[in-house]
Amino acid sequence: SMEDDMKKLVGLIIAAAAAAMLFSLAACSEQTFTEGSYTLSGTEVKSITVDAEDRAVEVVASTDGNVNVEYYASDKEYYDISADGGHLTVSLVLDKSWTDYVGAQPDISYRTIRMEVPEVALESLKISTTNEKIELSQISATDVSLVNNWGDITFGKMSVGNGAEFVTKNGNISGILAGELNDYSVTCTVKKGSTNLPENKDGGEKTLAVDCNNGDVNIEFSA
Repeated sequence: SMEDDMKKLVGLIIAAAAAAMLFSLAACSEQTFTEGSYTLSGTEVKSITVDAEDRAVEVVASTDGNVNVEYYASDKEYYDISADGGHLTVSLVLDKSWTDYVGAQPDISYRTIRMEVPEVALESLKISTTNEKIELSQISATDVSLVNNWGDITFGKMSVGNGAEFVTKNGNISGILAGELNDYSVTCTVKKGSTNLPENKDGGEKTLAVDCNNGDVNIEFSA
């Protein structure tokens, strides 16, 4: 009947309009990323905190003795960076509405924070992110906290003065700690995965707390 045909036509128009709207939203969500950097003198740096999501965080040895932060930012995904009294904080700011989440995720090259850190003993190093890797070369800090959701945590030889905490969900934890197992009091919780660490071990001057849900833990010790 003509009425049915009209209904079909109206239905098609609504579907086409919805598709066009989604297409235009996807086009709107294309962002322009610009490269940025931040430098803090290596003699000033006391601690580093990185708070992000959907970002890979890479920490490598500094070539010039400074802390250098390299990143990409858009007007909707940018960083709040401050260094009060040598305490460097890098926080991702997402200034987005729901329409910005339609369409493809920006390329991983735009979603990587790269930090060059000199060979100084930091008071603390704290990094948290989601969905991408945390990867550190040699680092030295009194206290370390690395937290990742849906991503791996890997680290080269790490010197810890007081305590280390590694937490991941849907990812693996692997790395090397300076010293030996006996230097650490250990608590290690692993769900759906394997670990080479004892579940509980007392007696060390330093603390090692590991929590891994759906992933494997492999932490070696090196003199």
